[in-house]
Amino acid sequence: MAAQILNKVKASDIELKDKLVAVNRVTKVTKGGRNFTFSAIVVVGDEHGIVGHGLGKAKEVTEAITKGIEDAKKNLIKVPILKGTVPHTQKGKFGGAEVLLKPASVGTGVIAGGAMRAVLESVGVHNVLAKSQGSSNPHNVVKATMDALSQMRDAVTVARQRGITIDQVFNG
Repeated sequence: MAAQILNKVKASDIELKDKLVAVNRVTKVTKGGRNFTFSAIVVVGDEHGIVGHGLGKAKEVTEAITKGIEDAKKNLIKVPILKGTVPHTQKGKFGGAEVLLKPASVGTGVIAGGAMRAVLESVGVHNVLAKSQGSSNPHNVVKATMDALSQMRDAVTVARQRGITIDQVFNG
């Protein structure tokens, strides 16, 4: 896994912004009637390469969102960003959802839908072409996007892993 999991960096040390991806109302039918609970998917990020996702469940929407934010702070990863875009094309997969992330030139913007857009904006990517294939379930799309981002590597990381200089990475 190329992205570093941020165990040493505490979430309280970083200025994180949260984005609500989806809220789902769940009904449990019992002998006494219907019981409603809520689940919320939340993405947090500092817009400078750090992002995480979380799921919160509670009887109130605000409680579920708060729990989701706390869960997201426990799942932070560091993603390399080059000139406001991703370093290379990458596919990610989780469950039935597949995503494709491609670098884009300056001025393109974030070309992505719903759940993917929230993750990409939270990580700080300003120009990217993204395609969601397969399932449109927000849970799986967020996790597939996180999978793709966690596989991203910059030239310095590639050179270090191969034991060569950065010039050799580009020149062969």
